[in-house]
Amino acid sequence: MKGALRATIFTGIVALSMLAPTPATAADDVVCRFSDSRFGEISGMAPSIRHPDVLWIHNDSGGGPRLFAVDSTTCETLATVTVKGARARDFEAMASGRDGNGKPVLWLGDVGDNLDSWDSVEVLAIREPKRLRSRRVSAEAFSFTYADRPHNAETLLASPRGGRLWVVTKQLAHGSLYRLPSPLRPGIVNVAKKLQVEGGLITDGAVSPQGDRYVLRDYVDAVIYDGLPPGTEVARIRLPYQTQGEAISWSSDGRSLLVTSERDDRLIRVSVPLVLRQARREPVAR
Repeated sequence: MKGALRATIFTGIVALSMLAPTPATAADDVVCRFSDSRFGEISGMAPSIRHPDVLWIHNDSGGGPRLFAVDSTTCETLATVTVKGARARDFEAMASGRDGNGKPVLWLGDVGDNLDSWDSVEVLAIREPKRLRSRRVSAEAFSFTYADRPHNAETLLASPRGGRLWVVTKQLAHGSLYRLPSPLRPGIVNVAKKLQVEGGLITDGAVSPQGDRYVLRDYVDAVIYDGLPPGTEVARIRLPYQTQGEAISWSSDGRSLLVTSERDDRLIRVSVPLVLRQARREPVAR
């Protein structure tokens, strides 16, 4: 999403945030700064399951079908993975999880649809590489649509222990949470089921590595929910200012959030309220 439209939308979400409950102000610090010139429009981010202290990131539309493995402590680029045969119409989201056989998978969402007009969008399943080196990989593509009508989306959520996926659509007044079929079937257009209404202009989200909560973010705030989607809101946190806050992930221990943005080279750690860390319970299977 570019130019004047981007500025208008950001202004809109700031105005809407004034009507929401006052969020807590969380402590934050800059972990490191990206120096890779290819990271001009970071749009999605997910932690590695195989490699400690590694994040996978991707750019917005126009960045090509590429994923980058980066060190989450230094922001150093460790590997570039190019997805063979991917359409890459508008990559907007990614999540890490496991497939039905328990194998680590990177789910890449080609789900952007700024005009709400495409008959279907798709999510790609990419086996996470065991070794971090630049390479070309294959992916299994699953097409899906929404039960009501086409939607733009920038958020993909994945269960850390199975193949369950959720998508959150992005609209000005509000978006909606949809559950994708499990297992997804190749060669057909799968249909996502609407579960509940969410906030406006959701730009990313993530399930905690422990599977006990998840987070959704917009350009201003992050909202934390208990359990797997659909969950119960338990906290609202004001995020550090970024020109266009796009990506969010959990730290490996679930004690903090990591955020970054288009046109911003900072990887920022945001603390999760202590009361939530102390109240952690076993994940709920859904």
